[in-house]
Amino acid sequence: MKVLESPIMQGFMRMAQDGFDQGWHERNGGNLTYRMKREEVEQVWEDLRFDAPWQEIGASVPELAGEFFIATGSGKYFRNVMPFPEDSVAVVELDDAGEKYRICWGLVNGGRPTSELPSHLMNHQVKKKATGGRHRVIYHAHTTNVIALTFVLPLTDEAFTRELWEMATECPVVFPDGIGVVPWMVPGGHAIAVETSNLMEKYDVAVWAHHGIFCSGEDFDLTFGLAHTVEKSAEILVKTLSMTQHKRQTIQPDQFRELAKDFGVTLPERFLFEK
Repeated sequence: MKVLESPIMQGFMRMAQDGFDQGWHERNGGNLTYRMKREEVEQVWEDLRFDAPWQEIGASVPELAGEFFIATGSGKYFRNVMPFPEDSVAVVELDDAGEKYRICWGLVNGGRPTSELPSHLMNHQVKKKATGGRHRVIYHAHTTNVIALTFVLPLTDEAFTRELWEMATECPVVFPDGIGVVPWMVPGGHAIAVETSNLMEKYDVAVWAHHGIFCSGEDFDLTFGLAHTVEKSAEILVKTLSMTQHKRQTIQPDQFRELAKDFGVTLPERFLFEK
């Protein structure tokens, strides 16, 4: 099977287009990676090439050694993933030490995978271990309302989690573990990768202050749905704050506990106390 004909590449392309349609990927903003299953690699094996030079990842991810990933390209536009996937996307293989990668498909006009590949791979490694291998998608988007909130809310896990939980009843069910917050850091480097991976041991979504969100999930639908839910909640909060600084009513701690019981989720008590 050709890479472009494979269901997993079709799903990758659709998610990229969905993110662009939401307005989260201006110019070359944002990036997406997927850790391929063995059978998905086998499906497209004959369409891959293995003569490209090995290149340094910029991070050591030994638990991902030998695995294959689909990744958006550095400097590439999400709006071009669907019409020009072979120029905008790469399939990469990691070496046996998990310290180098090589391009096996795509980026036909040159280039390299996303500049935030170290962050993605370090977080893939964390989420693979934390979820027993279930999580395969890492997604970074410039979600407008979340970014706006990083200028007015305290940059703490507690503040963002509680505020966003309050905005829509589904939120504690969709992200019951809460949300982590990374203070502003230079993107694409080792430091932000380490900071984010520490948070992703506990959460499936992290806010990058003044930059966007970073999400992990089992598949494209769940990961995009997580990002979409967080951003929708942030939009409601932005609209609420534009009308008043004081909510007249909101969901109370005991109501959160009741919701958690009915939906079979566990909500950390530290997010339920009054702010």
